[in-house]
Amino acid sequence: MIVGTAGHIDHGKSTLVRALTGVDTDRLPEEKRRGISIELGYAYLPLPDGETLGFVDVPGHEKFVQTMLSGATGIDFALLVVAADDGVMPQTREHLSILGLLGIASGAVALTKTDAVDAARSAEVERELHGLLDATPLAGARIFPVSARTGAGVDALKGFLEATARGFVRPAGSGHFRLAVDRSFTLAGIGTVVTGTVYSGSIHVGAEVAVVPTQREARVRSIHAQNRASKRGSAGERCALNLAGVARDDVCRGDWIVAPEAAVATARLDARLGVLAQEAKPLRSGATVQLHLGAAHVPARVVVLDGGGDGADADEIEPGRERMVQLILRSEIGAWHGDRFVVRDALATRTIGGGRVLDPFAPARYRRSPERMATLAALEASAPEQRLERMLEQAPQGISLARFARACNLRDIDALAAALPARRIVSAGADFLIDHRHWRTLGTRAGEALAEFHASHPDELGPDAGRLKRMAFPRLDDALYRALVADLVLGARIRQTGPWLHLPTHTNAPSPHERALIERVLPRLLDPAFDPPWTRDLARDIGQPEAQLRAALVRAAKRGELFQVVRDLFYHPVAILDLAAIASRLQKVHGEVRAAVFRDETALGRKRAIQILEFFDRVGFTRRVRDRHIVRADNLLAMELPRPPAGIEPRRRAVEEQRP
Repeated sequence: MIVGTAGHIDHGKSTLVRALTGVDTDRLPEEKRRGISIELGYAYLPLPDGETLGFVDVPGHEKFVQTMLSGATGIDFALLVVAADDGVMPQTREHLSILGLLGIASGAVALTKTDAVDAARSAEVERELHGLLDATPLAGARIFPVSARTGAGVDALKGFLEATARGFVRPAGSGHFRLAVDRSFTLAGIGTVVTGTVYSGSIHVGAEVAVVPTQREARVRSIHAQNRASKRGSAGERCALNLAGVARDDVCRGDWIVAPEAAVATARLDARLGVLAQEAKPLRSGATVQLHLGAAHVPARVVVLDGGGDGADADEIEPGRERMVQLILRSEIGAWHGDRFVVRDALATRTIGGGRVLDPFAPARYRRSPERMATLAALEASAPEQRLERMLEQAPQGISLARFARACNLRDIDALAAALPARRIVSAGADFLIDHRHWRTLGTRAGEALAEFHASHPDELGPDAGRLKRMAFPRLDDALYRALVADLVLGARIRQTGPWLHLPTHTNAPSPHERALIERVLPRLLDPAFDPPWTRDLARDIGQPEAQLRAALVRAAKRGELFQVVRDLFYHPVAILDLAAIASRLQKVHGEVRAAVFRDETALGRKRAIQILEFFDRVGFTRRVRDRHIVRADNLLAMELPRPPAGIEPRRRAVEEQRP
């Protein structure tokens, strides 16, 4: 069990810890000179049963509240220290509020300096404390009158803490290892050492870990748990880790040491935030605050998401109220679902409120949509299986299991997924779960979108896969979309002809005369492949009316048998695929495709190169950014193109052999 002190400056916190443990937690020369705590102090009390009781001693000065917060997060038991001569003071109240915001509901009160006052004064302060605690999670906590100078009451307090530690049972958790770093230093001959409280999981010597938010990798050389050399460190212990692979400056207070599977760094998170009842004014949307989470503190902007539903101002949180918010951080921190945090005003002069993280992967867009608000409501469920089940009900486009497991720091996600009536899709590194009902709805929507397309474009066979996605599923994950198309094709609900998708009942097959005409023209489009003849020249070569041939070529282009780059200029699919390969190669080498470079690679004139690149933009193979062209990841030419009719491949090889 880890005990954390709290209370106003000069109320005897460090002196009391020394009386309980024999350890002086004020180790800095400046602390000795000024007689006040500036940094966090640590002490340990070995217990008769072989366990160790850990103490985190915090500064009481108002200027060091952020240091107090770094020490208070992760403690199991609060020891509120109040001097009998001063009574309740400003930092007594603020520290007590912070303990409540951090969800610390177990604690006791040490009424110190009782040797400096009479019994009447001690009784008066006790009554004041009972009244103060009644409205907090520490209501009913025992109050121990003590004097560290004379030793009066110290043994009683120590006995109570020992008994509490023996009966303390930490809630079971199955998450990956997480340690909040509150100190980092270098020891000669040893290297980088970090200390902090283990929030979850366990670690062993030799384990690989990640530093969050920097994502640096390290290895654990040695461990001290509760001030003893150990092979392992576990949740609820204060640990010192000797790390290999990182320098002293690579990790600092506020960072996290975590198992690589749990590494999460975020600058935008969704949460439920409450404002303290004693605040004079509401917290308005857009306000800048200081966010304290773990041992980190960073400026953040508050965006109220669900305001106004109960008649209150939609853009503010009134004192004593809670709302869903998005916190936009100035720099990345580590944060996971369920983590408690505290917010103070922009100048860090007072505590405003606090709350609990719901989603560290908060979206920048659609953050107030009904779908998103339903997801956040589902994330408030306490058990992970309930959260996942409720999220599935509210997620028409599925849930990324990998992201859910990482955000909630879950180890056995497979068991949770298997227990739910949903479809799991694992493909190309993606791992999604979607409710069967939502999956059927997506299939229906795909059929409806194709029917609408066929009605509007009866001469075309259908849209390519990328175009259908942009039409019907612009926000659906690519892996889910590919699985959906494959499922629909396998079930014969839609058909795929080359890159084109269409309903089984839709066809735009040509007449026998038109088919014969196209088969005569196709070989000529590869001679030369990158600079085919214009329609008028083709009509002259095969002795057909120009208007009739033009109409046949346009219909063939709509069927996907060839491509119309500009009016009266048609390309064979083989040539387009070759040109697309050149563009893709330029994209890999230069990160972009420019007309001049593309012209040189294809040995075409500048005008023709620009025409082809504009065609690529038009069909969705590339997108234009000023004078650059960027190859899209979900382009239609990434799909398998129709095989050319017999007799075309030899001509293609001959053309390729003639290329420089």
